[in-house]
Amino acid sequence: MLTFKVTTVGGSEGFILNKEARAKLNVKKGDTLFLTEAPDGALRITPYDPDFKRQMELAEELMHDDREILRALAK
Repeated sequence: MLTFKVTTVGGSEGFILNKEARAKLNVKKGDTLFLTEAPDGALRITPYDPDFKRQMELAEELMHDDREILRALAK
């Protein structure tokens, strides 16, 4: 388990990711992290945008369901 302390960063509060946490998350300086809530109420920090995942699922569904329309538009 990794632990972090909340600290002041400029006019805000934040925490510092150590080398091990950065490696596990596969992130570097400037990357965006997302705090998501799991069904059980737990919070998760992830570098993956959950909204983007949902948008891609919808796009794939659209491409599958409306294949003929997309073919016509591509011509």
